[in-house]
Amino acid sequence: MISSPLILFLDQNNGKALHTRAGRAFYRLAMTRLIIYSALFLLTIACSKETDTPEPDQHDVPLTYRSITIDGTSNGLRYENVGRNPEIQVSFTTAIDKSSAAQAVDLVDKEMTKVAVAISFIDNDSVIVIKSSSPLEWLSKYTLTVSTNLKSKRGASLLAPVSVNLVTALDSTDKFPVIPDEELLTLVQKQTFSYFWDFGHPVSGMARERSSSGDIVTTGGTGFGIMAMIVAVERQFISREAAVGRLLKIVRFLRNNATRYHGAFAHWINGSTGQTQPFSEKDNGADLVETSFLFQGVLTARQYFTKENPEETELRNLIAELWEAVEWSWFRHNNEEVLYWHWSPDYGWEMNHKIRGWDECLITYVLAASSPTFPVSKTVYDNGWADNGNIRNNGIYYDFQLPLGPSYGGPLFFAHYSFLGLNPKNLQDQYADYWQQNVNHAKINHAYCSRNPAHYLGYSEICWGLSASDGNNGYSAHSPTNDKGVITPTAALSSMPYTPEESMAALHFFYYKLGNQLWKQYGFIDAFNLTEKWYASDFLAIDQGPIIVMIENYRTGLLWDLFMGIPEIQAGLAKLGFTD
Repeated sequence: MISSPLILFLDQNNGKALHTRAGRAFYRLAMTRLIIYSALFLLTIACSKETDTPEPDQHDVPLTYRSITIDGTSNGLRYENVGRNPEIQVSFTTAIDKSSAAQAVDLVDKEMTKVAVAISFIDNDSVIVIKSSSPLEWLSKYTLTVSTNLKSKRGASLLAPVSVNLVTALDSTDKFPVIPDEELLTLVQKQTFSYFWDFGHPVSGMARERSSSGDIVTTGGTGFGIMAMIVAVERQFISREAAVGRLLKIVRFLRNNATRYHGAFAHWINGSTGQTQPFSEKDNGADLVETSFLFQGVLTARQYFTKENPEETELRNLIAELWEAVEWSWFRHNNEEVLYWHWSPDYGWEMNHKIRGWDECLITYVLAASSPTFPVSKTVYDNGWADNGNIRNNGIYYDFQLPLGPSYGGPLFFAHYSFLGLNPKNLQDQYADYWQQNVNHAKINHAYCSRNPAHYLGYSEICWGLSASDGNNGYSAHSPTNDKGVITPTAALSSMPYTPEESMAALHFFYYKLGNQLWKQYGFIDAFNLTEKWYASDFLAIDQGPIIVMIENYRTGLLWDLFMGIPEIQAGLAKLGFTD
């Protein structure tokens, strides 16, 4: 404020100075100066108003995203286990132009199909409330996007789009009545056994490769099915006499009709004629590994069906004849210290696949060493299968040490196929403790699926199991290092002896929660991919068989006891340096 001499003068003299001549003169001078000072003051104010920062333009006030909540929970930009009727609230820094929201807000599914939504506003229109007009699908991916078409009431556009991913929860209702676990295990074994019994080939009795394979039967899958028949007799799904009748049909067909190559059988056989059905162009002859799976089964049957009657006696004699005819040592190819997987009458050894571990083929070397007629030595086992010790791994994965094989263990059938008969409990040699190997392999597979590093839908502690199976993009050996989002029920269920709690939890999930999709005529379908909403239409013999057999080994150890009790097998294991 401008100070006036008059004011100062009057204040100092209480107005008395105006009664003197000098005072009045001074008063006139002061008043003149006051007028001038006041004019200057007003001019200064006016100028300062012109140079002050103007009021902000309406479009210069930024509109930015602040936060999001779904059903009252804030979890960044990714939400899982969301309900089917979620309330989504998206908060912004200023009030929203309501008319712009309809063009800016999109909720789409994984196919980019728009989902109808209802939009409202709260908190002075600074928060958009979004609800789907109809319930979302169970266990599905959705993306909510708010684009830069959104505007504030002052006309400013959203500075950057907002995108939020959400995954709805699984339908947690039970699809079947809950029954005791022992009853459930029996139900799974019985219904899965139907694949081998009701769907066995009518001429050969052998197991069809898959439920859509027509006349094609599988050598290895038949071996698994034979072991399943033993379970079926014990569990009284079928009579002993019926099982012997079916087994006689199979072994007679194998001896009299099926083409053999130095005693070995092809991977696939025509179930009506016995002729080889090529597995691939050059794989049109002997398959020593599939032959091993077959003989694991038939030798177990020989050990089980021991009654002194004509049928069981014939069965044992036919099995012994087939067993002694396999020229295991011939498959060393020029006496190399390794066994070869394939031989073709047209292409010879061109497949050039040495059987070298670690994979599903331990049983091949055990049987080859156990042969009473064409055995191989421990040197072949050490140099071939064990690759002079290179079979070892001993890495740590999710806190579990893996003695043998590839990183993370590979597909879980490595722990199943050779161990339908071989009992890994207390089984050791210079390379591994095989119980530790298989238990830790299964636990690594479970831990991987539980952590779900690839973020596939459905993977969890109760939905797990990666193994070779069909998939939405074809057949593949699924594993932690080849994960395509495909869960194969046989992986967890056939691991029941190794991971009983984790496998039982998976069984509950597969049967009770996904049963309307997975549980069919022959038990559980081969595989499924929840991310892609894909469910297999087929059943595969090599996946169905281990479920029955390994559940029984978990429950009673029946097949392990039988196979390990075979005298030739005990001699072969001792020759290779195994202790049990």
